[in-house]
Amino acid sequence: MITLTENAVAAMKTALSGGAEPAQGVRITVEPGGCAGLKYLMGLEGGPREGDAIIETDGVRLFVDVGSQPHVNGMTVDFVMGLESSGFIFDNPNAAEKCACGKSFT
Repeated sequence: MITLTENAVAAMKTALSGGAEPAQGVRITVEPGGCAGLKYLMGLEGGPREGDAIIETDGVRLFVDVGSQPHVNGMTVDFVMGLESSGFIFDNPNAAEKCACGKSFT
């Protein structure tokens, strides 16, 4: 369903181990918003919720709710570090269009 690059796995492991509260995984959600119509949200999560898809890659667990699953199926998540910015990059084959900032899509 979702592929994580080595860089994404490393960044998520760092976040999971450094939080003040224990987290069992990372939640990826798609919600209305952004300049293109839909946006990604990511956050640390204490555990899965009912109906979640659970994807595990190299010890990192992703939780994806039922409504977001069709939007992220086949997506690759990477983490890049640059001089001006660092962050997660979403390569989503389901996105018909994405905004210039790359944070939202249709």
